[in-house]
Amino acid sequence: MPIRSLSRYRRKRNFTNTPEPKPARGKHRSSLAFVVQKHRAAHLHYDFRLELDGVLKSWAVPKGPSLDPRQKRLAIRVEDHPWDYRNFEGTIPEGNYGAGDVIVWDRGTYRCAGADSEAALRRQLRKGSLKIVLRGHKLKGGFALVRFGTPRRWLLIKASDQYATLRDVTQDDRSVKSHRRLPDAKPAKANPKRRRT
Repeated sequence: MPIRSLSRYRRKRNFTNTPEPKPARGKHRSSLAFVVQKHRAAHLHYDFRLELDGVLKSWAVPKGPSLDPRQKRLAIRVEDHPWDYRNFEGTIPEGNYGAGDVIVWDRGTYRCAGADSEAALRRQLRKGSLKIVLRGHKLKGGFALVRFGTPRRWLLIKASDQYATLRDVTQDDRSVKSHRRLPDAKPAKANPKRRRT
């Protein structure tokens, strides 16, 4: 059965040419997952993704997350991504949407701050004010995602808690999955054909 929230994801991609996961809903275990993928496409950015209703609600954060509560980072809401995307690392070939390199910069679990329920997360997402607690390798403690201006424009803000710091967490540039760093520059050419195994 088609997953309506993944229809934009499907339309933007040709799965014979990209190694990205095909659209499919997933099931979480006891805790909801989050992932932040560092993505060097036309511009370097960080993709902040929260599991909800079997998909990954997603925002592109151009400057990356900050642990300083005074730093309000722009976060652009993008299409939902499949559950399996949380593990994706690799190169999206030239000629495809989002062409460039991707690593899993951080990942872990999260919950709604205050009311620990998915129903509360859905209400907050509709209202445009999400308050969450992350338990990742690099990102920990409270964060807020607040919509402003247009439906796609949000701010990602660190809460003032014991994990807040002036340290630039984006300097920790290795993948938590493979320990790789992104290449210094986007590759000039990539094979658009996906290898079949």
